[in-house]
Amino acid sequence: MAPIARSDACILILGSLPGDASLSARQYYAHPQNQFWKLLSASIQQDLVSMEYAQRIIALQSAGIALWDVIGAAHRQGSLDQKIRDAQINDLRDFVTTLPRLRVIAFNGKKAAASAGNAFSRLSTDILMLPSSSAAYTLKVSQKAIAWSALARYLPF
Repeated sequence: MAPIARSDACILILGSLPGDASLSARQYYAHPQNQFWKLLSASIQQDLVSMEYAQRIIALQSAGIALWDVIGAAHRQGSLDQKIRDAQINDLRDFVTTLPRLRVIAFNGKKAAASAGNAFSRLSTDILMLPSSSAAYTLKVSQKAIAWSALARYLPF
């Protein structure tokens, strides 16, 4: 899936690879049990959950948030990250050069961070490791929300 980004983005959230529901709907985090929109709602203080997808994207971009995935293509049965094989990594270094106001790169889960490797090792941008928004990662949503709230300090408002 293509990245969602405007050049004024100051936050880049990188997932690993869209799951089956997202690929089918052509929407990031489309599975109803994925907690992404709920966690991000708290961070930007807007109710993204109740919005239609197009409105969510406008709200993200207005908040200075870009969204993409580390992996552009792979073999995988189902949607679990541990089933990803033969991953092809997106051109992350070139992508971040299109975001001159970028202040932080946030990884949505360990697989995204591990797959990115050292793609951002020479950047002066902050890096955040966020707990996965997937319901398969069983950390309590309240605990995930505490970690995700760190995004608020990078918001432009």
